[in-house]
Amino acid sequence: MQIEPTSIPDVLIIKPDLFRDDRGYFMESFHAEKFKQLGIETRFVQDNESLSQKGVLRGLHFQRMPWAQGKLVRVIQGSVLDVAVDIRRSSPTFGKWVTILLSGENKWMCWIPEGFAHGFVTLEDRTIFSYKCTNLYNKASEGSIRWNDPSIGINWEIENPSLSEKDSIAPLLSEVNELFP
Repeated sequence: MQIEPTSIPDVLIIKPDLFRDDRGYFMESFHAEKFKQLGIETRFVQDNESLSQKGVLRGLHFQRMPWAQGKLVRVIQGSVLDVAVDIRRSSPTFGKWVTILLSGENKWMCWIPEGFAHGFVTLEDRTIFSYKCTNLYNKASEGSIRWNDPSIGINWEIENPSLSEKDSIAPLLSEVNELFP
């Protein structure tokens, strides 16, 4: 397993070891001791999975304290442009974002710690997105930021994504009061 930092040091790309032969492949998508050696020491309590058609944008989502979540995300089938936005007010990278191409083909994963808003846009039909969370989902603690907030300026590489109603009316970053310290 290899780890690759991004332009935001706390967001990490994890490249698992793939063992391929004529029957297919094998990989470890999570191994507590190996992740600990990579500097990711956490306990996952919930797994989530979504299926989306091409052009679906989900995000930017986060959970407020005390239900904040770190996420280990990956694509099982298809591909996404995955996005993490730093929403920790005291961070030198506050409001900055990073994108990563995750696919069923490259098998990369992304570690997104607490204090980040997360989203993705699907690049293929029937994309299956999976993620492990460090805390349980709590509806009263959910937060979101508008996907096309001009103060953040994410290049989603898509003009008219398919959005949920919640995501289409999400507030701008400047309108969100309860962020991370």
